[in-house]
Amino acid sequence: MSEQAKKEWLEWIKAIAIAVVLAFILRTFFFATSIVEGASMNPTLESGERVMFNKIIYYIDEPSYGDIVIIDRPVKNYVKRVIGKPNDTIEVRNHQLYVDGQKQEQNYLSEEAIMATRDFGPIKVPDNTYFVMGDNRAISKDSRNGLGFIKEEEIIGRTELIIYPFDEISLTQ
Repeated sequence: MSEQAKKEWLEWIKAIAIAVVLAFILRTFFFATSIVEGASMNPTLESGERVMFNKIIYYIDEPSYGDIVIIDRPVKNYVKRVIGKPNDTIEVRNHQLYVDGQKQEQNYLSEEAIMATRDFGPIKVPDNTYFVMGDNRAISKDSRNGLGFIKEEEIIGRTELIIYPFDEISLTQ
């Protein structure tokens, strides 16, 4: 093998090694993917869709109302929408969501999903926790039933993008 060919191979190996290290750093510290399981986030996210989530955003900022977040629990991860922040009072009355007594617009929900939301609360969100709900209110396991309040450290990222199936690639917010 000529000296030129050896140099070319070495350059290719270095480029591939740099790409692998860079991909590892991005996957570990900045972005990751998760698969949506079940229908609790329909129609926004459907079962089987793969979403990319931002892992670093909540080191810089805190979750906002309406963010679709990934929640890390021992058995599995959950994908839910942030409805209430620490010290908010959450209530659902006559199918309408209220945060601190203010009726909330839920443009991401269908009329059917709104009508399926049963009365709940009022309940105050404790310090350092969040109140989350799925968009498919009739069947969602969320802060109302089963998941309870979500500790700040359990929120590991905000969904940014649907990446699979390919014909449905889109932003989630």
